[in-house]
Formats: sequence, C-alpha cells, structure tokens
Amino acid sequence: MSVREAEARPARRASQATGPVRRTPARRLGRNRRSTGNWWIPWLFLAPALILFVYFKFIPMAQALSMSAQEVRPYLGNLWVGTANYSEILSSDGFRSATWNTIVLAVGQTAGSMILGFVLALLVEGQTRKLSFIRSAAFLPVVVPIAVVAELWRIMYHPTADGLLNQILGLVGLGPSGFINDPDTSLASIVVTGIWRGAPYDMMIFLAGLAGIDRGLYEAAVVDGASTKQRILHVTLPGLRPVFAILFVLAAVRGFRAFTEVFLLTNGGPNGSTEVLMTLIYKLGFEQNRLGIASAGAVLLFLATLVLTVCVQLLRRRRVA
Repeated sequence: MSVREAEARPARRASQATGPVRRTPARRLGRNRRSTGNWWIPWLFLAPALILFVYFKFIPMAQALSMSAQEVRPYLGNLWVGTANYSEILSSDGFRSATWNTIVLAVGQTAGSMILGFVLALLVEGQTRKLSFIRSAAFLPVVVPIAVVAELWRIMYHPTADGLLNQILGLVGLGPSGFINDPDTSLASIVVTGIWRGAPYDMMIFLAGLAGIDRGLYEAAVVDGASTKQRILHVTLPGLRPVFAILFVLAAVRGFRAFTEVFLLTNGGPNGSTEVLMTLIYKLGFEQNRLGIASAGAVLLFLATLVLTVCVQLLRRRRVA
C-alpha cells in the first residue's frame, strides 16, 4: 500500500464519521420550518390582553389627543380649535401651580423612596429565614391598595392633639401639627405617604441589584482595609448604577402620575396647596366638563413623562459607552 492510500484512509473514515453530523442541521432546519406553521399560537394567548390594551388604553389615548384640539360639546358636536386649549391651559395660574406641586412631589417621593429603599436593602440583605420574613413584612405597603393606604394616613394625620402622629410629637415636646389640613405642611405630608409606600418597592429592586454584585470585590476591599462606608461608596454604589437609572425613571413616573393619594387625602386642598396635574386634569374634565382643556393637560403630562424617560435612557447609554 502506497503512502497516498495510507493518508487517504483516515480522511475517508473521518468523512464517513462526520456524515450524519452534517445532515443534522438540515433536520433541525426542517423541524424549524414545520414549527413556524404554529407562529399564531403565542399571539392567540396574548390576544385577550392585547384587545383590552387596545380598547381601554390606546384608543382612549388617541381620542384624548384628538379632543385636545377640539372644544368638546356633548350632543352638539365638537368644534376644532387647534392649539387654543394648549394656550389656555399653559397660561393659567392653576396649571403652573399644579406643575410646581407635581415637580416637588415627584422629586421628594423619588429621592426619599430611593434613599430609604437603598438603606432598607442594605439592612435586610441576606439569605436567613428571619430576613426573608422581614423583607416580606416590609413589602406589604406596596401590595396594600392605595385607597387603604390613604385612609390609614388620613387617620394618622388627624390635626387635633389626639391624633396618632400628634401624640408622638407631644412626647418630644412639639405642638400639634395640622399636617394635611395646613397649607404649609400638606404637600410634605403627602410626600411622606408616598415615600412610605414606594420605598419597599425600591428596596426589592435594590436587593436584586445587590445580588448581582461580585462578592469578590467586597473581599478584595476588606483585604485592602476599606471600611464599611468605603465599600458602599466604591463597590456597592458603582455596581448599582443601572438599578438607580431604572428606579429613577419608575419613581419619577410614579410621582408625576400621583393622583389617588392626593385625591383621597386633600383633593388638592387646602387652598390649592396640594393641587397636582392629575387632580387638576380630573377636575377640569369631570367636574367642570372642560374635556378639551383636560385632554390638553393630559397630553402635556404624557409628553413630559416621555421626555424624562428618553433623557434618562440617553444619559445611561452615554455612560455605558
């Protein structure tokens, strides 16, 4: 047997051995082609939810956009007014005051809930059963209906000396406060209520972010002699940057859309000190029957939320790049 025949035999055996493997992708491709005939099955399961979203969310959004450029006259026919509704609501003192209150409420709730949520996440981080129970108990304000939360805090904010919080203030020698009944403290009181309800949600997101930080970084920091404060500043906070960006958007949107707690606690009072955009839009649309101007305010609120979200995402991409 020649040298060429001896070299050809292993190559021939290798080609025979790899023959079935080469046919495997073709078989998989055939299976994929057969499975593509059932592409409609996932959409079939999603269809009920999509129909509800379209009917109760996207169609009303389109109608609100159309109504914002019309003078809505039920049973008489709407009149096209163009940007007159936007001009009127932007020039009103009530809208500017509500915008300022909304910004203060959103900033206060966002900062407070994120700081408190971060502190709670550091305190309850771990895998023991006791910590699991504490985390579940701390998360309860999120799952409690907002109407129940508002009623609970309304009772605690009772302005007399017999009120729960005023009794606590009396123990430290402070006089009774009006809380939501005082124009000077009403907005701050609502901010505290929002922080109490939003901080546990932020805590759970922070816990998920803390679980993704490499434990080796903490061990290296301990070896280098870093204190607890230094480990938080140089290891924990940099590792949670994506989490902070996500929570900032969620908390800011939650603050801009605050309605139920304001409506149930103060309804925008006293003297408009807690009037926010959502309560103003509600009053314009359903109490004063000025649906066109209310729709214009809703569109402006949507645009503000959209711009905030886009700006945060652009800043996040720049930092990642």
